Amino acid sequence: MTTRPDPSIRLTAAECGAICAGAGRSQRDMREWAETYPGLFSAKPFDAALYSTLSLAMAFSGPWFTAERLRMANKVSLWAFGLDWLVDYVATSGQEVEDIARRCLNVAAGAPPVSGDDLTRMLADIRDELSLSPAFPELGPVWRDELRRMLDGMLMEWRWKSDKARPTFEEYLGNADNLGFSFVFAAHWIHVTGHGPVGDVDRLREASWAVQQVIRLLNDLGTYERDVTWGDLNALLLCDGRAEVEQRLAEFVARGRRLIASLDAHPELAGYMERQMDFCAGFYQVGDYWGML
Repeated sequence: MTTRPDPSIRLTAAECGAICAGAGRSQRDMREWAETYPGLFSAKPFDAALYSTLSLAMAFSGPWFTAERLRMANKVSLWAFGLDWLVDYVATSGQEVEDIARRCLNVAAGAPPVSGDDLTRMLADIRDELSLSPAFPELGPVWRDELRRMLDGMLMEWRWKSDKARPTFEEYLGNADNLGFSFVFAAHWIHVTGHGPVGDVDRLREASWAVQQVIRLLNDLGTYERDVTWGDLNALLLCDGRAEVEQRLAEFVARGRRLIASLDAHPELAGYMERQMDFCAGFYQVGDYWGML
């Protein structure tokens, strides 16, 4: 059995150089995808730094994966950023958001992309690429379910913002699926899984949901000023202050690490999830993925 990589091990400069080289390859892929689907990534916030930091996040979270094995995590993550932009900042009605969700779910289930729609065209290409994996027959339904959960979460948050509603802190925490980490993770899981039985599906999903809650709060702590400027919801607006958010974050981190520690049969996936939490803890202290409006 492969030993799970220890996320606490300090990487040497040479190892960091190799990881950054892989991230550079992934960044070039992202720029190619942006050119292939221009209707999805032409807005100003999709700047060079977004492609760079997103590819670095994947590379440092899974330094044992090659750029090719990280390809799907990068591609689906970038697609989710395009989806988020359309839902949060382009859509002008709940009906429009519901139509986006309907189109995406139909394509994920096998329908052809909508003519002239780069969102569904890119999703169809992702679906077709994932379908080549030997794990897709078993994990394809998981991927589609995670897409549904993410779209439901995005629609819920859109309605809160549109109605100027103020959800409770607990309601907001319960809607972490709108972040999309678990959807991206499901695609990565399919892509890196070879032949043979797929095990521990429920436990891997539970761990990914826990990590998703951690990243949701790390994101909010790091992007409060941007969220206020852009009119987004943020946990700090819904509770008694930073101390309460940090307390809940510590609880989520502890739970996430417990769940990850139980995944001895999946060392690379477990290590990837743990390093995602740790990477985001550092990243959101000083930066953000999005460019300026």
